[in-house]
Amino acid sequence: MGLKVALQMDPIGSVNIDADSTFRIALEAQARGHSLFFYTPDRLAFREGRILARGWPIEVRRVKGDHVSYGAETEVDLGEFDVVWLRQDPPFDMGYITTTHLLDMIHPRTLVVNDPFWVRNSPEKLLVLRFPALIPPTLIARDLATIRAFKAEHGDIILKPLYGNGGAGVFRLDPNDRNLSSLHELFTSMSREPLIAQKFLPDVAKGDKRVILVDGEPVGAINRVPQAGETRSNMHVGGRPEKIGLTERDREICAAIGPVLREKGQVFVGIDVIGDYLTEINVTSPTGIQELERFDGTNAAERIWQVIEAKRAMQKA
Repeated sequence: MGLKVALQMDPIGSVNIDADSTFRIALEAQARGHSLFFYTPDRLAFREGRILARGWPIEVRRVKGDHVSYGAETEVDLGEFDVVWLRQDPPFDMGYITTTHLLDMIHPRTLVVNDPFWVRNSPEKLLVLRFPALIPPTLIARDLATIRAFKAEHGDIILKPLYGNGGAGVFRLDPNDRNLSSLHELFTSMSREPLIAQKFLPDVAKGDKRVILVDGEPVGAINRVPQAGETRSNMHVGGRPEKIGLTERDREICAAIGPVLREKGQVFVGIDVIGDYLTEINVTSPTGIQELERFDGTNAAERIWQVIEAKRAMQKA
């Protein structure tokens, strides 16, 4: 039986249909007989005990410039849906966090993917701290003296906002760099959040691997290679995706974190691995499934829906 599926995401009309993971998930859902409803996070509301969203029924197709058709705008009760996808891009700010609180009120009666409670409590750069044996030397701090001491110990570091995304605000500070104080002043003038610093990993020149996990199990990986002269490998800033396989170390990392992700209802996750080190666990809006499908023929969207359909069947039983 087809499921009623709502997509909470950024405007679907402007996505890159050859790269956007949410579009691929929607396309697969439609092919499996599920109906789709789309709304943006600003149209989510709590009213008198119900969680409502104003948006549109949609149909999607892989046609550039004509990839989505909208039905009549309407307000729906998300508690009457089978599945809601929490898929808007960060920033992971209070607006984002508020949507997780609202969706918490209908989950798990309505299956919210990924589980909003644990999305809220598992930010990309903080969940990794639970696995100190897998990550490079890492510091979370706001105090300049503390960050300066970390840099003095490790010499070459990466400094970035704790809740940043897409490679924005990522700086490499090598042993000759003199900009730490200025960057600290800039970051702290913009927010009250701590910063994250990690020891620089030279293996990033070979690529920053994105490993896709579905219900805690690895289904494949792509490599993201930075442009010449660039430290960041994010595809948002020009990183080049390449075909790559899973190593024994990748599988070791996945075996360690997979049970935790499964326990916390994180169905679709993308982890970042540089060399032998885990650097991030992306649960908010991970990407990479379209590139994986092109390189390896691995249909991660199919596997995602198989897991969701099985969860719904168990709930109804």
